Amino acid sequence: MIRTLDLRAEELADYGQVVPRADVDVDAALDVVRPVCEQVAHHGEAALREFSERFDGVVPPSFRVPAEVIDEALDSLEPELASALTEAIRRRRAVARAEADLSPVQVGLADGALVEHRIVPVERVGLYVPGGLAPLASSVLMNVVPAQAAGVEEIAVASPPQKEFGGWPHPTVLAVCGLLGVDEVYAVGGAQAVAMYAYGVPDVCPKVDLVTGPGNIYVVAAKRLLRGRIGIDSEAGPTEIGILADDSANPAWVAADLISQAEHDPLAGSVLVTDSEELARGVEAELERQVADAPHRERILTALGGKQSAIVLVRDLLQGLDVVDAYAAEHLEIHTRDADVVAQEVRNAGAIFVGPHSPVSLGDYAAGSTHVLPTGGAARHSSGLDVTSFCRRVHVVRYDRAALAELLDAIQTMAAAENLPGHGAAVRIRFAGDGADATDQPEGQA
Repeated sequence: MIRTLDLRAEELADYGQVVPRADVDVDAALDVVRPVCEQVAHHGEAALREFSERFDGVVPPSFRVPAEVIDEALDSLEPELASALTEAIRRRRAVARAEADLSPVQVGLADGALVEHRIVPVERVGLYVPGGLAPLASSVLMNVVPAQAAGVEEIAVASPPQKEFGGWPHPTVLAVCGLLGVDEVYAVGGAQAVAMYAYGVPDVCPKVDLVTGPGNIYVVAAKRLLRGRIGIDSEAGPTEIGILADDSANPAWVAADLISQAEHDPLAGSVLVTDSEELARGVEAELERQVADAPHRERILTALGGKQSAIVLVRDLLQGLDVVDAYAAEHLEIHTRDADVVAQEVRNAGAIFVGPHSPVSLGDYAAGSTHVLPTGGAARHSSGLDVTSFCRRVHVVRYDRAALAELLDAIQTMAAAENLPGHGAAVRIRFAGDGADATDQPEGQA
């Protein structure tokens, strides 16, 4: 069901050469999404109708979902689910408030020399919520809550139209929008949703400044294609879980956590790194037992049997840490003795789940953390979606005449070194009345 990689005899400088990973060819998908985006740019609503019919099998009654449809979805939400979502929102908001210290910082560098570090929210964002194999209503709150905490003025949500729901997005997606007070919702999916956000569609949706949220490879390709016209959060690939475990781990729990991510997508990655052969055998047996009765058995078997999933045997936890750092998992669980100590040694992971009672499922829904996380090894250089993802950092520079004068020689010297005389002249001209000739060049510069 799942392959085993034995790295116990290996001593590699970069375990990234051998750790499991799915092949995801975004460049190939660009050829598919480029004409879609161009059609939306040039033909607007007519193109949305064409692609909605072609890709989703239904054209919604209107691309913007009416407020009464959102209200109806919220009113119809089962009380137990409404309670669970409300608690998840409360916890994510509590963490977002801690992330949201957006106070400006001023640094005085000399008398009359001040640089202010100002954080400014993006004005308008477009959030994408996938339909696909599962309606990820939880992604609504994971995108909307930090955007609201950042102070974003305009928040739009797009999600694919669903034939079984009259062409509207999944009612749970709409209900969560209602819970969060978001009333600008669009029944548009896939690459065409990203294009709608990027170009704007007259009489449907104004263009946005930033697009966030996960999606399939065509959504990712559209984000890559249109990046620059819009900001994007990341190019998120298939979900993945890494687990670092020793012989103290419960094999049934480890297997269940590997399965939990495998059920997302046939390309989902599930990787166990362990120094215990006994645990590895126990997890293999539990996978056989638990998958047999799983509702999404075929999808899970495909994911676990793919090249992106494996049980990786290591000599010890030190080698295990090297392997998981090279893997840079979207989600990393630590099932070891002294799990807190081991977790402190991890450098690369989208989110770290410490100990046997902190499964990834907790983070997917209600831990208070973000579940929009870097995939495909991007955790080596990128972070998950949070309040700062919806902000711009602006330096505001205030120097008075005396403070600028202190740097006159330094600026002219650096401008000369870079052969950019106009830079030096732009400073020198301010002191021409003091005997500094704006047309003079520093010695040795033409």
